[in-house]
Amino acid sequence: MKRRDVITLIGGAAAWPLAARAQQPAMPVIGLLGAISSPDTDADNLRAFRQGLKDNGYVEGENVAILYRYAQNQMDRLPELAAELVRRQVAVIAAVHGPPAAFAAKAATTTIPIVFTVSEDPVRTGLVASLARPGGNLTGINFLSQELAAKRLELLRELVPGATRVAVLVNPANAGQTDATLRDVQPAARAIGLHIQVLSANTNGEIDAAFATFERERPDALFIGSSAYFTSRRVQLVQLAARYTMPTAYVGRQYVDIGGLMSYGANLADVWRQLGVYTGRVLKGAKPADMPVVQASKFELLINHQTARMLRLTVPPTLLTAADEVIE
Repeated sequence: MKRRDVITLIGGAAAWPLAARAQQPAMPVIGLLGAISSPDTDADNLRAFRQGLKDNGYVEGENVAILYRYAQNQMDRLPELAAELVRRQVAVIAAVHGPPAAFAAKAATTTIPIVFTVSEDPVRTGLVASLARPGGNLTGINFLSQELAAKRLELLRELVPGATRVAVLVNPANAGQTDATLRDVQPAARAIGLHIQVLSANTNGEIDAAFATFERERPDALFIGSSAYFTSRRVQLVQLAARYTMPTAYVGRQYVDIGGLMSYGANLADVWRQLGVYTGRVLKGAKPADMPVVQASKFELLINHQTARMLRLTVPPTLLTAADEVIE
């Protein structure tokens, strides 16, 4: 073999891996659009989300990247953050923490697939055309927090049978969620003979102020409405409920795990895992228009028995039996 041929072969062999690498497709990027908090405070949820992605063969940093954009409870920032994700040409947007993020993503693009988590019927709010065939570029998971509000109130009354006045704390920043909560809770309260006092809070100071009114007005119990912001402030809420010795019902176990009295709602870890599963399916080519909206099916009743004793409440045997978990 001539020396020139040897040099050509060696040069070709060296260049081939570079050319092959250049032709490999770029790593897909997921844009995660959150209405509140930050990746740090969402750690448990994100762990479940990554597990759902892994179930579809995607591992962050290996064969998929995630671009995190959180509005830190400043809802007016969501359109700007959604537009940024569109400019970055992400492969899919995961819109979390309720309808505001989903609507911001929907307004920003009609072509990039969007997978959402919401707490109420996405057909009623206008996010999708139907649950079975969403149409357009959106689908996702409804964890039914709003639909469970009436049941949560009934459970609170069962736990505090002498209650006649219940305070309901809602977040005015999300008018749709607030309206849905009151639409379900108010008739449910009338049906079981409860008087409702509605309080609003959207900042740490407003939460403190709402609880301060309890010292003057002393409702018999407190009902925390569904709000991603309230979830991000769960430590503050649980500590204030303990300080004011207020029997309180919450939307999920993340409150009860840190000392909250009672919760009834969807298993959020399963909701975020399903979000990861659906996002992974979209990355593999599935079309949101053909992916039915998932209705959460795992609901948990949790009771913190230690907190009940601190509040001098006797938990009825029927509730102890019905509870999925009793924390001692």
